[in-house]
Amino acid sequence: MTEFQMSLIAAGGVFVVGVISYNKWQEYKARKSVERAFASDHDDVLMRSDAGPVVRHEPVLDLDGVPTGDNIAFESSVAAVPPVGAAEEIAPIPSAPLPGVKPDTPPAEVAENLVDPLIDGLIPLALEAAARGDKLLPALQKLRRVGNKPIHFIGLAVNGDWEPIVHGGVYTKLQAGVQMATRTTALNELEYSELVTRLRAVADEIGAEPEVPDMREVMSEARTLHRFVSGHDAQLGVNLKSKGAPWAISTLIGALENQGFDVRPDGRFVMPDGEGGALFTLSTNVTLGADSTSRLTLLLDVPCVAPAKDGFGSMIACAKSLVQRLDAIIVDDGDQPLLDPALDEINGQVKEFYQEMEAAEIPAGSTRALRLFS
Repeated sequence: MTEFQMSLIAAGGVFVVGVISYNKWQEYKARKSVERAFASDHDDVLMRSDAGPVVRHEPVLDLDGVPTGDNIAFESSVAAVPPVGAAEEIAPIPSAPLPGVKPDTPPAEVAENLVDPLIDGLIPLALEAAARGDKLLPALQKLRRVGNKPIHFIGLAVNGDWEPIVHGGVYTKLQAGVQMATRTTALNELEYSELVTRLRAVADEIGAEPEVPDMREVMSEARTLHRFVSGHDAQLGVNLKSKGAPWAISTLIGALENQGFDVRPDGRFVMPDGEGGALFTLSTNVTLGADSTSRLTLLLDVPCVAPAKDGFGSMIACAKSLVQRLDAIIVDDGDQPLLDPALDEINGQVKEFYQEMEAAEIPAGSTRALRLFS
């Protein structure tokens, strides 16, 4: 047998193997398609003859025309979704999923806070068929954050409302939202690429197709949002300085508890706001093992406290009460006395700050603010 004939036989063998492999692959794809089409675990709530035709709707989420600059007013609109289909019993939300959201908040309102077009990058996911929350949750819980940016999902229920994904719910569409900025950083290209890669894997698992926005647009919105966060990341502090000997920590703890502070395991003292949050905090400026201190610092996280709670006024009132209780003086960071005229001027600046946040549709103390400044 000549060398040429051997080459022809080898080439023919490779061709035959290739044909067989290709046919096996086509057979596998066809089998998978049939399994998906006739799988018995499809949710049948939309397939009952008495349910009628289902018209799917999606809210309009508009982030166009966001201006830039230090004082940024973000604009968005969410169109109402008309009722569709037959509603199923939805399991109650066990607890508040976000800061500032109460446990008894209606599901549609919770969804608006979970995936918020003002502060989240939105990625719609079209489901191949209606799916139950019980089957979606295990896959979605694999994707909770990228970097330090949280990710949330909501679903379009068969009653036409967007809501958090819960056991017992049935959903025809999903929406993913990644927070575009935090106190420290904006969503960046690496984080967004990681999100898209991991989201596609999750989408394959649940039978969905993500509609991924252009990275350049998302990055632009993220940087704009982070400029706003950076420009409004304000913390105000006042100090109490002992007029005489340092205060013994053991005695000081009792005095602060009598003033209304909660003592945390990490040694921080927190003044509660009566609603599960904090008005302001107090630091002893020494380590946990120290025996005494001659200086206390009260600190207000301005964007995290609603104007109605008057965090600054409450903090100054507390400081003045401690002045009498501890024989102290209110000073600034340079140990200069802070008198009422200076405190009134600062209070006026705080009110202007609140007005700026209100104009930007991120009111201080709101869920949006608490998410961005947490």
